[in-house]
Amino acid sequence: MTRTNIPLQKWAIVIYLCLTSLNSVSSMKLRRGLGVTQKTAWFMLHRIRETWMNDKDNNDKFDGPVEVDETYLGGKRENMSNSKRNELREAGVGWGTVGKTAVVGIKDRDTNEVRAQVVTATDKKTLHPFIKEHANEKATVYTDDATVYDSLPFKHESVKHSVREYVRNMAHTNGVESFSPP
Repeated sequence: MTRTNIPLQKWAIVIYLCLTSLNSVSSMKLRRGLGVTQKTAWFMLHRIRETWMNDKDNNDKFDGPVEVDETYLGGKRENMSNSKRNELREAGVGWGTVGKTAVVGIKDRDTNEVRAQVVTATDKKTLHPFIKEHANEKATVYTDDATVYDSLPFKHESVKHSVREYVRNMAHTNGVESFSPP
């Protein structure tokens, strides 16, 4: 907020909206609501998020229970322009997760705090250290039935998405799956 020409009242409104929004707030919505440019709204959101990320409380581990899941971001091929589709076809890029970015997320059910990170792979070597970094060793971890989670050194329960099971007792990953980045 320092060294900007943006009034303190507008900063307070943006912080309030970020804190109370279920799925965050877009820079376009702020542009319309605050009467600023989209570039200014984007700048404000990123300054606030950067400050929250640098908060030393973010380094504390989740006591649990926690949910962990991974996803791939990058859009559907049918939504791409013809030139982009042709570019991918010429490069020999396949379907599914090819050409998409893998992201893993972990959510503490008690605090509803979520941490997500772009990862290079969704294998044991990558995901287990991420979980150990963010979850207390006594936390219960809930995941889907991906084999990468089979040997987690935590109390662990999973649901079998492969047989259309999405909730079993306390086991589900619905919270982290519906997470929307700020």
